Amino acid sequence: MFRRSKTETPSTETTTTKVGGKGRPTPTRKEAEAAAKARAKAPRTRKEQAAAQRSTRSESSQRMRQAMREGDERYYPARDRGPVRRFVRDFVDSRFSLIELVIPLLLVTLLLGWSGNASLARLGNTLLMVAVLFVILDMLVLRFRMRRELARRFPDESTKGLTYYALTRALQMKFMRLPKPQVKIGQKLPEHYR
Repeated sequence: MFRRSKTETPSTETTTTKVGGKGRPTPTRKEAEAAAKARAKAPRTRKEQAAAQRSTRSESSQRMRQAMREGDERYYPARDRGPVRRFVRDFVDSRFSLIELVIPLLLVTLLLGWSGNASLARLGNTLLMVAVLFVILDMLVLRFRMRRELARRFPDESTKGLTYYALTRALQMKFMRLPKPQVKIGQKLPEHYR
């Protein structure tokens, strides 16, 4: 009377997966405590300490490089963080720089120097010196325009070190810059970076 009948079918369990789940089961208490003990265990020898520091440093630098490639500002080094630095990066990346023409010009100068003709070698050297002067002029123009924009957009912020930051970024070819450029050449910059 109060027993189950043998004809009943067992209920089928419905498994629901959480959309934003972590993709792995929650560890048991025993597993969690073992993992915590393993993390808290201090290295015993000097060699183990060095290996642990090396692996930590390697993971940190790998995460930082990946963030710089992807544009994730949370993991940027301190020199690249903040709205002012982001503006300087965007300002430099949005303009065409003569430094991008210097590498091909160096190759032409090298070929002219190896040509064996003294007048062609002189022409190559002159061309190189004129290019260097134009790059210096371009860097001065960059400095004055950037300082004017910084004073307009960030009047209360310190501009210490920003000229060096902008010039070192401008002297790199665009595809080699880290953090990766977020704007294209000629693109209009947003008004607010806060």
